Amino acid sequence: MLSSETLKTGGQLVVDALLTHGVRTVYCVPGESYLPVLDALYEARDRIQLIVCRQEGGAANMAEAFGKLTGEPGICMVTRGPGASNAAIGLHTAYQDSTPMILLIGQVGSDFVEREAFQEVDYRRMFGQSAKWVAQIDRADRVEEMMSHAFHLATSGRPGPVVLALPEDMLIAQAAPANLSRYQRIAASPSAAQLNQFQELVATGKRPLAMLGGSGWTARACSDILSWAEKNGIPLCTSFRCQDLVPNQHPLYVGHAGIGIASGLAEMIRQADPLIAIGPRLGEMTTGGYSLIRAPKPDQRLIHIHAGAEELGRVYQADLMINSGMPEFAQLLATLPALPAVSGNASLQTWAQHGRSQFEADTQLSPASASLDLAAVITALESKLGDQTIVTNGAGNYTGWVHRFWRYGGFRTQLAPTSGAMGYGVPAAIAAKLEYPDRNVVCFAGDGCFLMTGQEFATAVQYGANVLIFVVNNGMYGTIRMHQEREYPMRVWGTDLVNPDFAALARAYGGHGETVKQTAEFLPALDRAIASQKPSIIELVVDPHQITSRTTIQKLRARN
Repeated sequence: MLSSETLKTGGQLVVDALLTHGVRTVYCVPGESYLPVLDALYEARDRIQLIVCRQEGGAANMAEAFGKLTGEPGICMVTRGPGASNAAIGLHTAYQDSTPMILLIGQVGSDFVEREAFQEVDYRRMFGQSAKWVAQIDRADRVEEMMSHAFHLATSGRPGPVVLALPEDMLIAQAAPANLSRYQRIAASPSAAQLNQFQELVATGKRPLAMLGGSGWTARACSDILSWAEKNGIPLCTSFRCQDLVPNQHPLYVGHAGIGIASGLAEMIRQADPLIAIGPRLGEMTTGGYSLIRAPKPDQRLIHIHAGAEELGRVYQADLMINSGMPEFAQLLATLPALPAVSGNASLQTWAQHGRSQFEADTQLSPASASLDLAAVITALESKLGDQTIVTNGAGNYTGWVHRFWRYGGFRTQLAPTSGAMGYGVPAAIAAKLEYPDRNVVCFAGDGCFLMTGQEFATAVQYGANVLIFVVNNGMYGTIRMHQEREYPMRVWGTDLVNPDFAALARAYGGHGETVKQTAEFLPALDRAIASQKPSIIELVVDPHQITSRTTIQKLRARN
């Protein structure tokens, strides 16, 4: 018979499992539904950092950003009902972005289930289509088993989020520890026959173009792919918001596919032979609404490598489909000999150089057409802070300037949601700064975007995360206004915003605030923000008529 000294509560077993699987940071908003877990975290406070956020959406976004940044599951804890509902946005981003994440939710006791008890929700039904697995741990003696499954599932195959509900009575029940070991990531690898077929398709191509994207990458995998591309002279592009998978300064980098794609790169993708998609799902944003790469049978020859077998053939019938993790595929690819028919091909060299020339031309600054030139600001910021700065953003037309003019220095210098979620940038920047306190971390947020999660600036102040947040203020929901001007010109309604003084707001939170209205004011304001050694908000007041980095409202109206 086991003595009480050998037994642990469900709450203690949850925290023990976090420690077993290497968790060092948990993001949360506290709730009475999981008090036993909070109490167990108190005992582990020297081993697990608890970041208490101001709203569950912020906590979930921080956990997602941590998962994206490190490749390890980001851990988010929230209370039942309203807390879980708020956290749904981060879960959705983790699912669409294929980010490892575990959402732990307090739940009503098992004796109250199916009575619509206070804040009761059936999470299997609520989150069934936005997570890899949704379950409830009803017995304390199954905590370690189910937590282990959650970690394995979140990191293996196509990574993604897992949801576990924790009933209150289970968290105080006792069970003997199972003493399991740390999770192991499980991934597929290409076969020898697939590699031979890959080589043959590339060797017989006239204009090969590799597109990197998706998740599951490591610094080594990026390096291996680059080595293969250099060996064969094959140009590289990236999918939507995956620009940091290739150093943007590299002569083989030709740009990124996504919203506002450069016309030259769009044409390269159409002409590619073959197009080699390594990692991306090839979703709507990357493919220009499935037009650059026509579904279901592309016009160009297509090789598709993806970590999830269920994704291959789902939309596109490729000429070759390989189920593999990115590190596994890249490592084998780097060992392959150069293809003589490819690496010595003068027309291929011209193809790659043409792509690079188009990228350089598209990212050159044009003469300023507004008092505050956002492109010049971004270029000056990169020059000041360096291309190893971690750059975060949410969603909105302001991101077009960031993605076009910032040159990402390499692996994990970009944190941005391919899900298109507003409000992502601020919590993501805080998570990045807490994980890498010695690196520069900047966030770009629109005025609408910032005010969705701007309260997390208080979290930055509380934990000393000295992020630089640039609020691009044009007084509107810019993306929706753009579509409104295209579809219903001169009928502006529901897109205007009245904003606070963002610099004063920063100071009210205990941070540093600046307002910039002229390009010449930017660098002095930046220097003051850096010197303050505080979390900072620099408001960039921009011309609302400059609706994207490529057009104006006046030009949109002129087309109608």
